[in-house]
Amino acid sequence: MRTYDKTIRKVNDVLTGEYLEAKNLSERIAAEMEPPRFYLEKKGEMDVSHRLFTDAPMVNAGLKIVEDRADRIGHGLSHVRKVAVEAGAIVIIELNGTTSKEDVERKVLLAHLAGILHDIKRKEPEHAKRGAEEAGRILEGFDLEERERLGIVEAIGNHEAFKPARPLDDPSLQIISDALYDADKFRWGPDNFTETVWMMVAPRKIPILSVLKRFDGSLKGIERIKGTFRTPTGRGYGPDFICRGLEIGKRVYEALERIYGSN
Repeated sequence: MRTYDKTIRKVNDVLTGEYLEAKNLSERIAAEMEPPRFYLEKKGEMDVSHRLFTDAPMVNAGLKIVEDRADRIGHGLSHVRKVAVEAGAIVIIELNGTTSKEDVERKVLLAHLAGILHDIKRKEPEHAKRGAEEAGRILEGFDLEERERLGIVEAIGNHEAFKPARPLDDPSLQIISDALYDADKFRWGPDNFTETVWMMVAPRKIPILSVLKRFDGSLKGIERIKGTFRTPTGRGYGPDFICRGLEIGKRVYEALERIYGSN
């Protein structure tokens, strides 16, 4: 994972000045709160998913492709890695006791690939649709069955919030789509304020004051995510992610308002 860590540092180089200060402030506020329940109650599944993620040659090949396009990913490489690992954990939880270990691990691999590729076109309009098309081209060179490749492509096409999801052509792979969506929306919790928002505004050099003006509307949009989770695991743990993120967002807003509001 050394190349991945190197890329994280390269991408985070855009976070300087007021953006880095705001990110550090957000992280301090988040550190004062309990982590989402998912990480405490599903640590075992997370550990298994992380091990499978680290050990899979196809995942590492996919990460190298994403690394080479880091400037076009949008939310940053930390985001896609977390989505992938947590999507894999959701697959493990949902399939527990329903199928063979080999089948679970294969579906975890597909969820990992979907996770690392899902934002490959994040900076373009209709990024889910375009990302799905690009992922299909990338995965042609991977050792996957055609139905598996198509399942990943369809899952990526389904991951955008507030848009209807199309059932997968292969129902046995529906869990890949639903797990990807839920893991991606977990990021609308604490990560939204400790990572995502700053990775989005810093490259565009959006002033902090302009960010503050949009904060209230952004919080309302995040609130709506609570009712969109697709798996039983997502519905059980997703709202907790969102509530914790909203609390962090409110505290971040109050702190930044004190610093920048009078400027």
